[in-house]
Amino acid sequence: MNIHEYQAKAILDKFGVPTPKAEVASTPAEAKDIASRIGGRVVVKAQVHAGGRGKVGGVKLVDTPEQAEEVTAALIGTRLVTKQTGAAGVPVDKVMIAETLDIKDELYLSIVIDGDAGAPVVMASTEGGMEIEEVAESTPEKIFRVAGDPLIGLTTYHARDIALALEVPPTALRATTKLITDLYNVFIENDCSLVEINPLVITKDDQIIALDAKINVEDDALFRHPDLAALRDPNQQDPLEQRADKADLAYVKLEGGRVGCMVNGAGLAMATMDITKAAGADPANFLDIGGSADQDRIEEAFKIIIDDDDVEMILVNLFAGIARSDIVAQGIVAAAKETNTTVPMVVAMRGTNAEEGIQILADSGLNITGAPDLAGAADVLKEKLLELGGSN
Repeated sequence: MNIHEYQAKAILDKFGVPTPKAEVASTPAEAKDIASRIGGRVVVKAQVHAGGRGKVGGVKLVDTPEQAEEVTAALIGTRLVTKQTGAAGVPVDKVMIAETLDIKDELYLSIVIDGDAGAPVVMASTEGGMEIEEVAESTPEKIFRVAGDPLIGLTTYHARDIALALEVPPTALRATTKLITDLYNVFIENDCSLVEINPLVITKDDQIIALDAKINVEDDALFRHPDLAALRDPNQQDPLEQRADKADLAYVKLEGGRVGCMVNGAGLAMATMDITKAAGADPANFLDIGGSADQDRIEEAFKIIIDDDDVEMILVNLFAGIARSDIVAQGIVAAAKETNTTVPMVVAMRGTNAEEGIQILADSGLNITGAPDLAGAADVLKEKLLELGGSN
């Protein structure tokens, strides 16, 4: 789960990580009042779940409270389009008004889960303010990595090594070591999947400050953190993804795809997306119905795919175990008839009650082509794509 920058800042403050003075505003009048309290030059930052705000007018420096009011009025109620949002953009409902700092240097610091290391990994770089992916590609030697121990955490000497790698001034070494340790505690105690500070700045008086913060919380751990779950902003989600969350479906909308995918199992879903791409089309979504989906969830999953205007064809790939083929087939038929869809479908079913499921689909009168397996589904998909007018 993503949270807003102002929410991430509140968490960092709680753990003793230094951040600029800032408050959140929902109206231009609030923004003016906050700017007056902070005093001097401030920055107005649109609060959206997307990076690249500054490049599209979502971050503005202003000199007076009146200018803060004016910029906020221009942002609130609009949709911000960045390279991470897709063409529709995301709504701006709030802005954060923050003090400006006299910055001497910009650094990068983040913590993520490394599957290979089986532990949280702290990544640090002297190249702050840039996309870390660009740094990794162009100058990977400038990224310093240290894995924390799952049992004992991140030791003080490891935090000091990271601070030294960041080349902070000697007067800021102790504070940076503490900040790194505190940030690691944020990650662990809140079950995060990502904590990112970009940039982490050194001011002209050698203070170390987390200027911008991004925190993602592991969805599967939210039951342990009702306070964090309450921070979810559904307005920042794609409407189809909101529906999927309510139905307990693992769904991600993908921009530009034309083939809707319905699969049981995350690994099989990824393989199905690869096969779709190999067949000459982009998948419109990732959708894992899970291993124990009932007919109601199957129906909602199918309706979510159908309600995606980009979908021109549906690929169902089922390796049935607990989720029986006949139950999935009944859900597909019920949803297809309720929505009166004419979208062609390619269906591959194996496993529990596969013959019954295939028969239910065959008797439905829907535009469905069966396939014996995923490879066979790919061949059928290629043929159907040619009928529809080629690939993406």
